[in-house]
Amino acid sequence: MHAIKLVSSLIIFLLSFSLFAQQEKEKKRAFYKDTTGAVDISNWLINAHGFIPLPTIITEPALGNFGVAIAPIFLHPKKRFLSDTTIKGKPQYVPPDITAGVLLYTANNSWGIGAARRGSWLKQRIRYQIASGYFNINMAFYRKILGEEEKFTFNFKVVPVYAQATRQIGLTHWYAGIQYLFANAKVGIEGEALPAFVTNKEATPIISAPGLIIEYDARDNMFSPNNGLKVHVNALASNEIFGSDFNYTHINSFAYYYFPVGKKLIGGLRGDYQQILGDAPFYMLAYIDMRGIPIMRYQGDVTLLTEAEARWDFYKRWSAVFYGGVGNAFNDWKKMSEAQWAYSAGTGFRYLIASKFKLRVGMDVARGPEQWAYYVVFGSSWIK
Repeated sequence: MHAIKLVSSLIIFLLSFSLFAQQEKEKKRAFYKDTTGAVDISNWLINAHGFIPLPTIITEPALGNFGVAIAPIFLHPKKRFLSDTTIKGKPQYVPPDITAGVLLYTANNSWGIGAARRGSWLKQRIRYQIASGYFNINMAFYRKILGEEEKFTFNFKVVPVYAQATRQIGLTHWYAGIQYLFANAKVGIEGEALPAFVTNKEATPIISAPGLIIEYDARDNMFSPNNGLKVHVNALASNEIFGSDFNYTHINSFAYYYFPVGKKLIGGLRGDYQQILGDAPFYMLAYIDMRGIPIMRYQGDVTLLTEAEARWDFYKRWSAVFYGGVGNAFNDWKKMSEAQWAYSAGTGFRYLIASKFKLRVGMDVARGPEQWAYYVVFGSSWIK
């Protein structure tokens, strides 16, 4: 049911470029190098109205650690309006419009097709996102049965639709708006009856949940920030009056803070808190979302996590990253101290592939409580 996040996660590292012959001289010149001769696709994206054609690999441990996908990504820079160019005397960063599609297949026989768009209407000072698709996902969940933890692998056939729109509050970094999540799914286990902890209505659910958003975003870039703070709080209310099969509220809040430590060293801090209030299906519970930990591995009504990251721009366009974090998932605040903390840490590299967008791509390797995992990264690993 977290297919929207999977779509976002799959918009990742460029493994191969393909230049299509078009009218052709200007576009060919704009394709892949800057004035120093380094590989850079900024001008291809801007001047040639190009896109990143992504034959890519899928590395999420919850999907079998390996898969393939085709994900064309279109980036379109936005022009500033004169009245909106500064906030408190400083230039205002305007994110590019992003349009992406994905067609995927993984080692555990998960597959899907989807599309997403993130953009803005500058004159109205509105930012929006929309995503949808069809996904046939096989994913493991863990439950304690008679004191012993057991693994259950479910199949989800799901059609998700997600949309949100936020409006800038005056000439500030604050935004507020609305969101909506719809999902129609079928849940099963091949060749087996559903386990006792799964109710009948969880097997063929409809989720319909509108919600509210408030956000502060003063980062200098959405892909690879060097400084700035982003704070986000939203709440989704699933209820029968909206056509949902479940009555619950999902509160989601997080913060990212980026700061320069030195001329070539950028630090980053992340905090995340989620809570479920009410009767949510087991696949909509909060979960620890960190590199090195499979999606849905640690679930609860409440999750808390913190993570730190450092990026060292050690040579021209090349960077190294180092990171680590800790998270907890539990059902009752009174029993938080009894819950198991999950740790992860790792390292990776980045290459500045589109300097005019400050877009970096690369790969991370992480160790969680139980296993190693690797991730291909497009922009930032902190993607919310």
